[in-house]
Order: sequence, then structure tokens, then C-alpha cells
Amino acid sequence: MTFKPLRKAVFPVGGLGTRFLPATKALPKEMLPIVDRPLIQYAVDEAIEAGIEQMIFVTGRGKSAIEDHFDIAYELETTMAQRGKSLDLLHQTRLKPGAVAYVRQQEPMGLGHAVWCARDIVGDEPFAVLLADDFMVGGAGRPGCLKQMVDAYNRTGGNLICAQEVPDDQTHMYGIITPGARDGALTEVKGLVEKPAAGTAPSNLSVIGRYILQPEVMRVLEGQEKGAGGEIQLTDAMARMIGDQPFHGVTFAGRRFDCGDKAGFIQANLALALGRDDIGPAVRDFARAALANEA
Repeated sequence: MTFKPLRKAVFPVGGLGTRFLPATKALPKEMLPIVDRPLIQYAVDEAIEAGIEQMIFVTGRGKSAIEDHFDIAYELETTMAQRGKSLDLLHQTRLKPGAVAYVRQQEPMGLGHAVWCARDIVGDEPFAVLLADDFMVGGAGRPGCLKQMVDAYNRTGGNLICAQEVPDDQTHMYGIITPGARDGALTEVKGLVEKPAAGTAPSNLSVIGRYILQPEVMRVLEGQEKGAGGEIQLTDAMARMIGDQPFHGVTFAGRRFDCGDKAGFIQANLALALGRDDIGPAVRDFARAALANEA
């Protein structure tokens, strides 16, 4: 069975990044670097690996640095060329003309509202949603998170969400799946609950920041009322679609770092730095010495 191909991805990047103030007063949180690349670059590269052709950024005030990052930097490139330096790293940040679109979310009303703001560009096609501060690193020899989900989508169609097991005492922090039949990494989704009260979660399978959704979710979001936190929740809209279309969770084979959290952000930097040939040995030596001094 074939399904309409996935060509578009939505990146909700309009958030204020208050947990990283004062750094995010002038710098979008999506531009915070993991070693030497901003978070949003990793997410875009993940989408490209999965075959996405058009990137749709839902931005807000103060986010122009994201647009600049994926544009041509004439002055920088000219200066580097004159000095005989390679432009490969800069060329990797360019998005082809027509492969990128920007739309404003004029007020912070939640993830569901941010996705809905992209409705006219998404049109009647399935689309992915990637949250850049959920930093996903594929396991050894495995593709990135969205590619794993696209492979599953080509088998099941419908809607898919990235799933990850979390400790029982953390289920109140996430959207949680009510699971049905399981087939390896694929779990049928019978229901979704956004941030259930402690002790009431239907499972410990949490919803992580990667989604493949059918365009009908936009019509659901059109009339979606505010939910948890006084915001329009994407989880609530997805829950209303269960039973009308296929819905599955894909357990990601890899590592996830919550880079919306300061500790998770530092952990991601350390993990990637240790894996680098150029800086890994120096970082490892420093970490060993620092830990020895703490002992």
C-alpha cells in the first residue's frame, strides 16, 4: 500500500526560551549551539535526511537570526574566500530557494496554535513537526529519528508520533500514550493524555517532539479549545483524531536530550563533544580531572 509522500516539515520556533534567560534575550533558543552547530541546524539536517523538501518555520518576534542562518552570508563568504578558507560549513547551512517558508505566530498560544499557523503552506498534504529543543541522536549505524518514523509511515500511513519510555514519576511532565497492540518499535495509539496527574498515566510511553500528521489535524485545531497550561495543545487535537485514522507511536532507537532544560543542554554538548575526533580527547581529559577534583 502506498501513501501520499511526506514532503513538508513544520518547525515551531516562536517560543520565548525563558528557561535560558538572559542568553535568549537576544538569541533565539533554537540558535543555541551543540558544540558548533545550532539546535535548529540539527533538526533541519534530520528532516533533509528523511527526504523532506520544504521547511516551514513558525517564528515570532526576535527570531530573525534563524532566517539569517539559513541564508547566504555574502560578506562572511567573500572574506573567507579571500583568505583561502573553505566555505563547506557555510554552504551546509543554505536552504535552496523555494525550500523554505516563514510564517509568524503573533502570540504564544501553544504548540497546537503554532502548527495551525502553518496551515496555508501545509495545504492538503501530510507533514512532519520537529521540535528543535528535543535533540535526537540516532544510534550507531541507524538513521535519525524522523527517518525512522518515515520508514514506519511508509508501512502504516496515518499519523505517527515519536515515543519514549520515561520513569513513572515523570509521566506528569509529558503527553502520554494509551497503548494498543505492539509490533517491535511500533505501538498502536488508543489514546493520548496531556500531562496526566501523578498516578493516573495509562502507560509510561511519552510523546517526544517528532510527529507525522495528516492535514485533517488543521481542521481539528481550528476549533480546539485551550488545554493544559492555558494553551492550545497539539496532543488534545491528535487525541480527537484517534479512531478516525491510523495512529501509531514509534519508539526511537537512539538518544534524546531535552535541550529545553539547562542540564539536558549541557549533557548534549558533552556527549557530542566526547564523540568528536578533534576535541573529544581534550574534553575527556578535562572531564576526568574535574570529576577527580569533585571526589
